[in-house]
Amino acid sequence: MAHSDGDGSSNGNGRRRRVVITGLGVVSAIGTGKTAYWESLRAARSGIKKITSFDASTYPCQIAAEISDFDPGDFMPLQLARRIDRFAQLGLAAAKLAVKDARLRIDNGEQSRTGVLIGTSVGTLCYAEQQIALFYEKGVTRINPFFGTSVIPSSAATQIMLNLKIKGPSRTITTACASGTWAVGEAFHSIRDGQSDVILAGGSEAPITPLVVSTLSSIQLLSVENDGPETSFRPYSKDASGFVLGEGAGILILEELDHALRRGARIYAEVIGFGSSADAYHVMSFDPSFEQPVVAIHGALKEAHVNPAEVGYINPHGIAIPDNDRGEASILRKAFGEAAYAIPISATKPLTGHTLGAGGALELIACCLMMKHGYLHPTINLRERDPLCDLNYLPNEGSCRQVDTMMSMSFGFGGYNAACLIRKCDAN
Repeated sequence: MAHSDGDGSSNGNGRRRRVVITGLGVVSAIGTGKTAYWESLRAARSGIKKITSFDASTYPCQIAAEISDFDPGDFMPLQLARRIDRFAQLGLAAAKLAVKDARLRIDNGEQSRTGVLIGTSVGTLCYAEQQIALFYEKGVTRINPFFGTSVIPSSAATQIMLNLKIKGPSRTITTACASGTWAVGEAFHSIRDGQSDVILAGGSEAPITPLVVSTLSSIQLLSVENDGPETSFRPYSKDASGFVLGEGAGILILEELDHALRRGARIYAEVIGFGSSADAYHVMSFDPSFEQPVVAIHGALKEAHVNPAEVGYINPHGIAIPDNDRGEASILRKAFGEAAYAIPISATKPLTGHTLGAGGALELIACCLMMKHGYLHPTINLRERDPLCDLNYLPNEGSCRQVDTMMSMSFGFGGYNAACLIRKCDAN
């Protein structure tokens, strides 16, 4: 077990504690498990289809990226599955997949040095929506007796801790659509600063509910191109028409480098920088100065000791709302200068759907897999680019290239900004 010196930031030999990614767990509309997920990314295969989990035929938006083949019984007792929200089911499943992928044993000597950090945006809203409807239809005696404990937004983290016997620093992050990236960044800092040796970090979300779909439709954020689900999500396009919801969970095993080396772990990448900030401007719009998102990006670059020109790929937010896409392009031009035009950029959300608080984690996993396989997936559905989105978005065709340094960034409603940098790991 790794121990830190007095200030918690050294590994005992005077070097800064380094943090690596050793396991990936994915449950998504384009695949469960890293192999299926990667195959869909490589094939640029969208998971967006007509909604089947409820009758959406009268809704303006009738499409989403649902996980059609998820069986909670593959990952937990069905008795437990009936007691908890779908987002907690997805999070627990992804956590178990990540632990298996990392070949990680959490035994008695490791439990207190292992933590859980889960990001979510709407949390247990799916379960709450179902139970509230049942309450008004059937009365107080029909409510699930476990509703009070299962509706807590931290329930995904709770189930991961309970099922994997994790006793170290753990918490839930809720910074809207930046939650997953923020959770990984906080986990990176926690391990680097000596509070933990291993953290299961990422995000989980199950937002495809009648209430969420109708609410987001009412404020015209969702695409209503119901006859062409797979081509409906078009970030950076001249005819961008809004995003499409997705559900899913992505969990990464973050681990102190020496701890990983001692157990012979496979290392996907090293986390080298994280930056965050808040706009304090508007719930859904960027401050026109774009100052605070740039602060987050520059914070990650500074912490990583990386120059803008050294970044070889960016996974953006990319939500197909024209003002947001244009703002994002301005942010990257301001943060990276002329280097912004040369950096390959591709959006994952048109494939997975917008999974809100899970998106950043799923996108960091995509970065790890692209780094491993030497291939950058494209931004699909980009036929005619918005003239104000003038960067290199890898439209419709991926790129075979080895990239050593990547950045993933997320912007959450409410003005939350987060950027995370990873690098191919040199363990020396």
